[in-house]
Amino acid sequence: MKKIFVYFLFIATATFTACQKYDDGTQLPYVEEVVSDGGLGELIEETDWQPVEIAEGIVWKHFHFASIFDSRQYINILDIDLSKNPTFEIPHTATGDLFTVSEVSEQAGADVAINGSYFGANYGGSTVYFKKNGAVITQTVPNFDSFRENAAFTISAAGRPGIVKKPVNGWDDVPAPYVLAGGPLLVYDGEEVPQLNHTFNTTRHPRTVIGVTSDNHFIMVVVDGRNTQSQGLTTAQLAELMLSLGCTAAVNMDGGGSSTAWTKSQGVVNHPTDNGIFDHNGQREVATAILVKAP
Repeated sequence: MKKIFVYFLFIATATFTACQKYDDGTQLPYVEEVVSDGGLGELIEETDWQPVEIAEGIVWKHFHFASIFDSRQYINILDIDLSKNPTFEIPHTATGDLFTVSEVSEQAGADVAINGSYFGANYGGSTVYFKKNGAVITQTVPNFDSFRENAAFTISAAGRPGIVKKPVNGWDDVPAPYVLAGGPLLVYDGEEVPQLNHTFNTTRHPRTVIGVTSDNHFIMVVVDGRNTQSQGLTTAQLAELMLSLGCTAAVNMDGGGSSTAWTKSQGVVNHPTDNGIFDHNGQREVATAILVKAP
């Protein structure tokens, strides 16, 4: 049986015009109901994503769905054209001096950024495997959920981003000079990866996810959650979303209150949850981030 996806088209008010910084997280009004019987892929293709070019080859897109996965969802996409040879960086702390995504991005002169992977201040930084410029900064801490570090974001020696599965013999077998573990793996070889029946996966949460597409793009997606305006996704729903966005590989990174999407022109564009308000002011300090700069 075909899935039926119902969604609504929104009219942007002056407060939400793409050329302005966002001031609040008010639900966008909708005026027209559209029913798609072509499935999620058709819904995504038909959505008016309100694209904004941040820099050459880097586009920010966003949409506030009134009904997708039977819920309201606010989704931001940072779409990077790899043919333009952008630069990727992974700022980090290993001393417990955490930072916000906006702070580290502004300091580095980034064009767009998201939060990175799992961390704990009591560990001084990342709680999953992290290698930078060939040097291992952290190994995954003991007793960490294996399904939350079964894949990784990598940057090759040539500067190209990628997503890899965890090797049988462990992360040290990955040759890339930059490796940041995450998980669960959502899409691989163009197929959805079955998700473990665990509350981390089956509960709707804010999510940060990265993916490589079939048309040589790298996308960084942040789905808001924990609010009536955006309820968040399970990892199975997230996998379905990333596949519909054209990903051949995708991995979930740290989410929840850490989920943050930032652009140099707009600042924080999603709705981080740490202040309990659906606005752009609730950033959580993190230990790693993924930054992108145009050539």
